Amino acid sequence: MNITFLLNGESVTLRDVDPTQSTLNWLRDTRGLTGTKEGCNEGDCGACTVMLRDADGARAVNACILFLGQLDGKSVTTVEALADGDTLHPVQEALIDEHGSQCGFCTPGIAVSLATAHLNGDRAHDDVLAGNLCRCTGYAPIVRAAEKAAEAPVPEGFAAAPALPDTDDTPMRPKTADALAQALMEHPHATLVAGATDVGLWSTKALRDIRPAIFLNGVEDLKQVELTDTHIYIGAGVSIETLRHLMLDHHPHFAEMLRRFASTQVRNVATIGGNIANGSPIGDGPPPLIALDAVLHLRRGDVRRQVALEDFFVDYGKQDRQPGEFVEAISIPRGPDNLRVYKLSKRFDQDISAVLGAFNIAVQDGKVATARIAFGGMAGTPKRATHVEDALIGQTWNLPTIDAAAQEFAKDYTPMTDMRASADYRLRACQNMLIRCFHEGSGAKTSVLEVTS
Repeated sequence: MNITFLLNGESVTLRDVDPTQSTLNWLRDTRGLTGTKEGCNEGDCGACTVMLRDADGARAVNACILFLGQLDGKSVTTVEALADGDTLHPVQEALIDEHGSQCGFCTPGIAVSLATAHLNGDRAHDDVLAGNLCRCTGYAPIVRAAEKAAEAPVPEGFAAAPALPDTDDTPMRPKTADALAQALMEHPHATLVAGATDVGLWSTKALRDIRPAIFLNGVEDLKQVELTDTHIYIGAGVSIETLRHLMLDHHPHFAEMLRRFASTQVRNVATIGGNIANGSPIGDGPPPLIALDAVLHLRRGDVRRQVALEDFFVDYGKQDRQPGEFVEAISIPRGPDNLRVYKLSKRFDQDISAVLGAFNIAVQDGKVATARIAFGGMAGTPKRATHVEDALIGQTWNLPTIDAAAQEFAKDYTPMTDMRASADYRLRACQNMLIRCFHEGSGAKTSVLEVTS
């Protein structure tokens, strides 16, 4: 495969290269750009952060789980290019002034994350830095540096969008959903690479050969969002970060949970279609979407079909998807915002859920009119709590009803015990989330952040 992109402003064309080679390894081993560090090699620590720019703007991403095939037609900036000759980037100056670098290993990735946020005018520094681990535990001076740099103007060399190179439309790098559909008919068992935040680990950790791979980052019609009077239509290639911003206007509780979805680097490339299609029982996207009665739009060749998202997950590791079929979009009915989403994990930021609960409960005249409740982490698939829903519908919305309905969780789920939580803990967590949903609906403060803010 031939791959053309900009690297620190220079046009680069790689001919007949393995598109599944990691960007991190290529930067360090082939180009000698060793400022980009390998820490975890699984997209957690942020030491390998680079800036990726395309028509959608600039974003920080993890180079360790970014394949070369994903760079085609884009611009990559590494830490070596932050400074303009002898003139440091404002972020670099601030890190020096505020003593934000300790051992220095994580500093290049932190500098690139902050430089990207600086370019975008993003001042949510805690969120920006959640994907950059500092093992010297010196976050205070780093945050002070971010705050100081935010007051400086964007350097001239970063202000203008780069002139991106033209790219070819090939079967393994299609530009349209039609071309993707045709490619999958010819290669029905190919690995689909969208954000690679999961597939990347197959390569770096499981050492799997994912070839043949079809790269989806050029399929623009999978990245579209359409709002109608009745539905929100979300293309499968929409990133989690884009989805988060979309949900701020429609289901803000969902958006707030997505702020805890991995890290900024991961959200910038991970797609909602990939989060669904990989079928993980602890994926954070499906439970809220199931609670919202989402429909999945699938395509195989020219044949399209729709399936309720809750029916897509057949069993652990098994989905209702045929060879050559792919997720084209997800649609959500528009309606009142009754959604509440609760994520339980050992860390607040960048952690996999032990339990994730989504509650879409409508109350009219003091009684539960409708209820859709879905959980991740409680079964081999994301799954609705139908017994609990039945126990709620038609009943007075009060604590006695909640207490009675909470006992029905044991009929809906037989959770497992693993490294994240015991079965008993998970079951109790479900019950407590329902109680929390009631209290929040009554206007009570249920979060330490709410109480102290």
